[in-house]
Amino acid sequence: MTIINDRLLKALRLEPVDRPPVWLMRQAGRYLPEYLQVRAEAGSFMDLCRNAELASEVAMQPLRRYPLDASILFSDILTIPDAMGLGLQFVSGEGPVFERPVKTLRDIEKLPSPDVHDELGYVMDVVRAMRVKIGQDLPIIGFSGSPWTLACYMLEGQGTRDFATARSWLWRAPQALQQLLDKLVITVTDYLAAQAEAGVDVLMLFDTWGGLLSEAHYRKFSLQPMANIIAQLKSRHGCSLPVILFSKGCHTQIDEMLKSGCAGLGVDWRISIDAALRQAGGRVAVQGNLDPTALLAEPAAIRQIATEQFAAAVSQPGFIFNLGHGIMPQVPPDNVSCLLDTVHALSARQ
Repeated sequence: MTIINDRLLKALRLEPVDRPPVWLMRQAGRYLPEYLQVRAEAGSFMDLCRNAELASEVAMQPLRRYPLDASILFSDILTIPDAMGLGLQFVSGEGPVFERPVKTLRDIEKLPSPDVHDELGYVMDVVRAMRVKIGQDLPIIGFSGSPWTLACYMLEGQGTRDFATARSWLWRAPQALQQLLDKLVITVTDYLAAQAEAGVDVLMLFDTWGGLLSEAHYRKFSLQPMANIIAQLKSRHGCSLPVILFSKGCHTQIDEMLKSGCAGLGVDWRISIDAALRQAGGRVAVQGNLDPTALLAEPAAIRQIATEQFAAAVSQPGFIFNLGHGIMPQVPPDNVSCLLDTVHALSARQ
C-alpha cells in the first residue's frame, strides 16, 4: 500500500524530499487538553492503552491540530514487562511501578516469554484502529523500549534518576543481566514484527537509559541487543521496515550505532544536529534534536531556535525534524504550533 505523505519514508531511505519531514516524540499526550479528557474517560493510563478506540483517538489528536508528517502508536514502553507478569501500575506522583520486580537470577529464569499476539494483542488492535482512521494519508510509527531500558525498570521496580540497583547488575551479575537481555531481545523482536504485521510503516527503539552506561557497557548491554533485534527482524521475520534507533545521551557512540543496521538515528540536544549529520555521513537518516525545554520559551525565541536548527540541517540528506526527547506535559499547545508553523514557513522558502 502506498502512503500519500511519504516524506518520512523517503528521508529514511535517504531519498530527496520536497521538505524535511516533521513529527514530535510524545506528540500525543498530557500537554493537550483533549488528551486529558480522554484519559479521564478511560479510567487509568493502562486502561487507555488497552482501549483501541480511545488510544487511536489520542493518536489522532495531534494530527488534527498540527501539520505533522507521521503518527506514532499510542502505547507505553513498559507493556512487555507487564506482559511478563511483573504487575505494572502507574502511581500518581511516582510514575510506573512494578509489583514484582526482578531481584534474582531465579526471577529471570522464571520470566515467561509472552505470546505477543495474545498478551499484547491490544497493542496491535490500536495499530489497526489507527490505520482505519488515518487511512493511507500518513505513515504510522510503531515502537518498543530497548532491552536495556526495559531491564532498568524491571530490575529497579520503578523509574529513578540513576537506576543504581539496575546498574549494579553490570558489576555483580553481568551474566544474569545478559540472560535477561537475551530474553527481552526475543520478545521485543516478536513485538515489533507483530506491529509491522498489524500495519505500522516504521519501527523505533527507545533506548531512554543508554546514556547511563559507560561506552563499553553501552556497546555490550544496550547497543548489541538492539542490533540483534534489527538483524532478527530481517532474518527471523522477513521484516524490511526501516528502524529508527534512539539512544538518549549516547552521541559519543554514533559511529558504533551506525553499525547496528538501523535506517535512522535519533539524537538528543547534547550534540548539534549538523555535527550529527556530518558524523552519519549520509549513511543513515538523522532525527532530532531540539531540546524539549525550548518549547517553554516565548514564541519569538522558539522561532529563532527553530530557524537556527533548520538552517544547520536542511541541506543534508535524511534530516528528520524532531525533538531530542518527548514533549513535556507543561508545554502550551500554542508553542507547538509556533514551532511547526516556523518549520513549515522555513521549508516553503527553500
